[in-house]
Amino acid sequence: MNKILLIIKREYLSRVRKKSFIIMTIVGPILMAALMIVPVVINQMEDNEEKIIAVLDSSHIFFNKIPDSEFLKFKYLEDNSLENARKQFKESNYYAVLFIPHIVSYASGSVQLYSSKQPTLSVKQHISNSLEKELERQKLRASGIDENILESVKSNVSLKTFKWTDEGKEEETSTELKMAVGFISGFLIYIFIFLYGAMVMRGVIEEKTSRIVEIIVSSVRPFQLMMGKVVGVAMVGLTQFLLWVILTFTIVNITQTMFFSVDASKLKIENTENYFANSSNIQNENTVKSENFDEIKDMFATIKNIDFGLIISMFIFYFIGGYLLYSSLFAAVGAAVDSEADTQQFMLPITIPLIVAFIVAQNVVNNHDGALSFWFSIIPFTSPIVMLVRIPFGVPAWEVGLSMFLLILTFIFTTWLAGKIYRTGILMYGKKVNYKELWKWIKYNN
Repeated sequence: MNKILLIIKREYLSRVRKKSFIIMTIVGPILMAALMIVPVVINQMEDNEEKIIAVLDSSHIFFNKIPDSEFLKFKYLEDNSLENARKQFKESNYYAVLFIPHIVSYASGSVQLYSSKQPTLSVKQHISNSLEKELERQKLRASGIDENILESVKSNVSLKTFKWTDEGKEEETSTELKMAVGFISGFLIYIFIFLYGAMVMRGVIEEKTSRIVEIIVSSVRPFQLMMGKVVGVAMVGLTQFLLWVILTFTIVNITQTMFFSVDASKLKIENTENYFANSSNIQNENTVKSENFDEIKDMFATIKNIDFGLIISMFIFYFIGGYLLYSSLFAAVGAAVDSEADTQQFMLPITIPLIVAFIVAQNVVNNHDGALSFWFSIIPFTSPIVMLVRIPFGVPAWEVGLSMFLLILTFIFTTWLAGKIYRTGILMYGKKVNYKELWKWIKYNN
């Protein structure tokens, strides 16, 4: 046991002192925090560049009907042709030229927007929505229908979801947020198993090809060496993951406090000033902004209702279980070959279950209680990824218990099986190994 601990210590310290470990430990949380923060920030950013769009309306029904926005202005050109507008475009300060043909009312794809740049999506949506609304008004008038009646009955319903707990309390939940948390957790398990499993395999190949392993096994048993490597690298992975969690939440909390709190306070001041100014247009604009910030506050409130303690503890268990299951097989592959190029024939059967699990995980986020989700979260070779995706939605305790129990049994079996291959392969040089040879090694060690 002392020899295994020495190998674990050596593997752990040699890897955490590497520059690559330190760099990834710093960069990882920044990237994960950015995935949470940047979409919210981008959603609040506005294009502050004023754009002037020239309008050529051959239908004569949209004059002054396309509303200007804060940074988007429309200038209607009368007695002008598209060809002249094209020739004068470079000398003008127009962002684009909008051509509306006379057949616009019955030919949906007839409107054309010309520009020297690729128009943004918001510009296209503003124009198309404005034209659609005006055409609807024209058709309603022609049919003798009062458009104000239709406007008055339009409603916007925002659905909030709540969960009743066993204690009778209710908690606000977010399906989208839980989908994101579950999928990210499963994706991290997928990446970590590949990353650290391959690290074990490369370490075994390096020691085998440099013949250092011959010196090491003179004082320790091959199985002790394999277990020391596997556990040592697992501790490296856990250390990095825990640092990522701590640093990510620190960055997110600091950003929330500095960025969103300040903006919210500014928004309140603006709303107060606008109230006394009695400017209805500005009030409406700030109302939209206020609703956006309310959505952001609701999102952060929903995040607090997620049981991150459970998710992190399950992540650690399934990372350790899945890693031990696969890394022992990776170590066996490393021991069976002489170079990394020879690993391909043995890597395919190991990686297929991981790839299948990742593909199934994309279906699980949409149907976390289905038969497909259940079975793939129970099968040990896929459960580390699929069960992590299901956990945020709530999984019955007996399903989690069964999945954990089967995973423990399976990684004990794979470790035992890999140990048999490792003992023979670690000292085998210059021989091309196939599955038939591996089977002989397993039986030989019996």
